[in-house]
Amino acid sequence: MAERPEDLNLPNAVITRIIKEALPDGVNVSKEARRAISQAASVFVLYATSCANNFAMKAKRKTLNAGDVLAAMEEMEFERFLEPLREALEVYKQGQKGKKVSEQKRKDKEKKVDTENNKSRDEEGEDDDERMEEEPEVENEAEEEEEVEN
Repeated sequence: MAERPEDLNLPNAVITRIIKEALPDGVNVSKEARRAISQAASVFVLYATSCANNFAMKAKRKTLNAGDVLAAMEEMEFERFLEPLREALEVYKQGQKGKKVSEQKRKDKEKKVDTENNKSRDEEGEDDDERMEEEPEVENEAEEEEEVEN
């Protein structure tokens, strides 16, 4: 848990970006108003998290999931945000699914390259083995020539 209340506030850059996206161009927001919005956003996140945690605890789970958050939003009477949240969640899931597919393709490609590299190393190793087998024969021939000379 946070030791100081300031530790619970969202980053100012994030708050500023959200405010700018929510308001029309040309509208200015004072530093005091940004701070108040930041604190209100932090309180909202804490409250939503606490409500979602209650749903997880009722289900005898320690991990909050998206369903807990959606149920918490409904309990907090923010029903009008449920559909946009569901849509955003679906977009997120599709993005994650795409990442998993891309990651699997990358792993398959790496595995294929590794297999090909190992195969060529094995073939090189067989060539080396053949050369090593041939070399002793050359040495044996040299020894035989010495014996013949003696």
